Amino acid sequence: MGLLRRLGLRRQPTQPVHPSDLEILREFARRRAEHPNPLCRYGRIGFAQSDEDGITLEILRRQGIRHGTFCEIGVGDGSENNTLALLALGWSGAWIGGQSLCFDPTASSRLRFSQAWVTRENVVALVAQTLGPNPSPDVLSIDIDGNDHAILAALLEAGHRPRLVIVEYNARFPYPTEFIMDYNPSHRWAGDDYFGASLASMSQLAIQHGYRLICCNAATGANAFFVREADATLFPEVPTDPVLIHAEPFYHLPGKKGHPGSVQTLLRLIA
Repeated sequence: MGLLRRLGLRRQPTQPVHPSDLEILREFARRRAEHPNPLCRYGRIGFAQSDEDGITLEILRRQGIRHGTFCEIGVGDGSENNTLALLALGWSGAWIGGQSLCFDPTASSRLRFSQAWVTRENVVALVAQTLGPNPSPDVLSIDIDGNDHAILAALLEAGHRPRLVIVEYNARFPYPTEFIMDYNPSHRWAGDDYFGASLASMSQLAIQHGYRLICCNAATGANAFFVREADATLFPEVPTDPVLIHAEPFYHLPGKKGHPGSVQTLLRLIA
């Protein structure tokens, strides 16, 4: 404190970490370490909701993609999602979502943003409009708490062939239970278990279009990762039985994962 005083500085007050946050982070680590799919161990907390960033970066490393393009549908206010980490690595791409961002996206030459309510009927046009000259992204991420299956189906049927697909699934339904919520273009998630599709149903859709399930993030059991069948050999440790890839739901998130986020940091990432 003496040095701070001599420098004319004052120690900034810190908020104590709640014990429950520490327990949640320990549970994240336990679920990664004990999951039967070794790929889960690459999970790391970054700019995504839980440990999706680490898995994403390891998959892309093996695929040899260093600077690609992404499209994320359902990005919240832009402060926490599955492709912020890619922006930090110099990637470019599109965000589409119904919520306004917490920063001005026009400050970036690498990020295009369309604020729109996404439906099965408009998603193909929205992606084409927002991605611009890029015909198909290398990474596609979908998390809209509802019609995720219908949105993914529309894009795959339109010919999009991303190298990596990240999509939210409803982990309430263990593999091989099939469940897809009835399509409703005006659906708004009520905070209950009526949303999306089970892992089995998402996997069936992916298989029909030449994709293979390789991981679910073990920390929360919220997102599934699919790669093209041709890339499956890059992940020899992944179990062939989808039952061993499924991750049970754990939707408890720590209130504090580090220092509070800053808009200045986001603007630095997208510059």
